[in-house]
Amino acid sequence: MTTLRQMIAQGPPVFAPLVLNPMMARMAERAGARAIYLGGGASGYQSVFTEANLSLTEMAHAGLEIGAACRLPLILDGACGWGDPMHMHRTIPLAETAGFQAIEIEDQILPKRAHHHVGLEHIIPAEEMAAKVKEAVAVRRSADFLIIARTNAIRTDGLDDALRRAELYAQAGADILFVLARKPEELRAVAERFKMPLMFMPPAGGMAASGFAMSDMDALGIRLVVDAQTPMLAMHRAIRDSYAAILQGMADPLVGASIHAENKALQESIGLETLLEVERRTVEK
Repeated sequence: MTTLRQMIAQGPPVFAPLVLNPMMARMAERAGARAIYLGGGASGYQSVFTEANLSLTEMAHAGLEIGAACRLPLILDGACGWGDPMHMHRTIPLAETAGFQAIEIEDQILPKRAHHHVGLEHIIPAEEMAAKVKEAVAVRRSADFLIIARTNAIRTDGLDDALRRAELYAQAGADILFVLARKPEELRAVAERFKMPLMFMPPAGGMAASGFAMSDMDALGIRLVVDAQTPMLAMHRAIRDSYAAILQGMADPLVGASIHAENKALQESIGLETLLEVERRTVEK
């Protein structure tokens, strides 16, 4: 099966939507995704908190569950790597062993603060982050495991500092750089500076809300596009509307969907017919 590294090298740009569990992974795969992304922010929201207290082991466990249900390359939002440079010697092997093909590590303080979710960043020294990247590269067991180095420094210190940081992370051996950029001119400046694989994360609403099309990504050197928000918002809206409809006794609790058709789609997502066929051949003769 094609690895994420091969996809990144060969093109076209890879679009990886957010998944949080095996069912979402299956649905993304059926929709045509080539890779998927286990997001920290959305995982934190799912626990009715934030990603600040998510542990490495619980994210690894989520990765194992997803990997058992879906063969797509899975990317781990590794937040701040769960420690300093020394801690990469556990973070990276555990992520690899759990089946992830890439980890995204960013240069925020530990533990992360909730203010990150409203645009206020707390950034560690660039040299410390570069040391994390260097150790992550050194300790990985497979060259196919990708290290994505992220900086949100545009929000705190501007574009020039973000580019300086990214330069250090590239020198430390990062495979992909992710400089958080929301304005088109910022993303173009990043693309002009670095002739290596880049990652882009559109805002909530996906590429339609970004001001760019997927066709623009290749020209800019963007090899990986991750939508970390839209599926979570869509799921939240659908479930919220469904609970309201059920509890209000509305005649359309699926808000326009066919109950029969959706139940059939659900069974297809979990592969129920495959499991039934096994039983027919074995215990249900």
